[in-house]
Amino acid sequence: MARRLDSLASTLGATLVPGRVEPSNPVESAVALDDFSVVVHPSFATLVIGERDELLGALASGDARAASLADAVLVTGADDPALRAALADARVTALVGAPGHESAILPTLVALLAADQAAEDRLVTNGTKVLTQVARRGGAKAVIAELAHRIDGWAVLLDAYGQVITTAGAGGLHVQDAVAVAFNRPVRVRHPGLQVHPVGPGEDLTAILVIASRESSTSRARDLASQAAALLDLVLRTHDHTGTERLGRAVMVDTLLAGGAEASALLRRWGVRERSLTAFALSSRSKGVDLERLVTRWLDELGAVHVLTESHDRVLGFLRDDQVDAFARRAVEFALDGNAVLRLGLGSSAPGDALARSAAEARQAHESAVADARTVVRYRALPTVALVLERLDADAAAGIAELLDPLRGADGAHGELLQTLRVYLVEHGALGTTASALGVHRQTLASRLHRIEDLTGLSMSNPDDRTAAWLALRALER
Repeated sequence: MARRLDSLASTLGATLVPGRVEPSNPVESAVALDDFSVVVHPSFATLVIGERDELLGALASGDARAASLADAVLVTGADDPALRAALADARVTALVGAPGHESAILPTLVALLAADQAAEDRLVTNGTKVLTQVARRGGAKAVIAELAHRIDGWAVLLDAYGQVITTAGAGGLHVQDAVAVAFNRPVRVRHPGLQVHPVGPGEDLTAILVIASRESSTSRARDLASQAAALLDLVLRTHDHTGTERLGRAVMVDTLLAGGAEASALLRRWGVRERSLTAFALSSRSKGVDLERLVTRWLDELGAVHVLTESHDRVLGFLRDDQVDAFARRAVEFALDGNAVLRLGLGSSAPGDALARSAAEARQAHESAVADARTVVRYRALPTVALVLERLDADAAAGIAELLDPLRGADGAHGELLQTLRVYLVEHGALGTTASALGVHRQTLASRLHRIEDLTGLSMSNPDDRTAAWLALRALER
């Protein structure tokens, strides 16, 4: 890691005389006065070592080299009032009174900076190894996230046309800046110090990586970003069959959650013959656990079909009712072995054409497991809706269900309004997710919700009314 100027002064045992160069600037290089020509980088400190009179004479020469020397940091073993006064008049930063012989100052500084550079190189090497590992497991998104963490900043990955592939850190807030610097657009960039790294050789560009780092070492950020760009080129050019499989499972699980005859038909084609299934929701507090691979292994051991999908660091899936206990035992044993902290929520059994209810129960049980720091929580063990319904007789349950009678159609049967209400409540009122699950436009969804409110007298913005609606839905399914 680059040594700060004030830290180096303390290590050297010299006195720092303030001037144009900030004491917090990292030190870039150390050279003898005879070898000095220009300052390498204005944000870094360039140390120029020489004898007192030689340094002051070069500084007062008035040529272009003297102008550059004024922006460097002068280093000498001398220290007297006349020297201090000359440095102050010229506003030049200096390290004065360095102990030892003048001839030993330069080798000492070079050795210190070399040790720092070696440490910097080790950090880059280790960082590259980690980036390679996460690329194998998580693809481009994981590489960008790890890179932003390593450089203590943010990163934006754009395709060759300027569209966002993924971001990390505060990258989502600086997409416009990233696009502007990547494509040299004549707009004002609000975030200075951006680095642009092409992903892919020459004209065969696959993407563009833009980063910003809060670290003092821009060289390390540059080296890591270059390595990340090379990894991203490989990742983006390689077809990810596992990614295609995940996408397919996610689409199929969405179909199951939508319910109906199409869900039942899909289960049969998926190889599931059972009339009912139980939902589970599993997460881990450790990022080192590949949840999807772990669950897939457990399902293989149980001889179960892989009816699952991963989203938002949580796996949602469905099991045969007789496999639930064995699945829960595996979660407990995995946690007891100290492998990781797992949180498993289990719903109750539901018919294959109405699995959204069990999924909602699994999510609720999972939330309870997270809140109570428990490995396994079953929805039926929660003192909530299930307990209320179990204590109601048939007449009371029918009375609650009547709350939704206004949603029936002209033929007396429930239709799209009831299904809209069910999905809306399952998705915790998220309009975008609900509209996507129902396959309708957000405006269509909003219109249906307004009609539901008008017909039932319930307000979806009122938690008591939403609870009443869910109780009524559950009572209808008894």
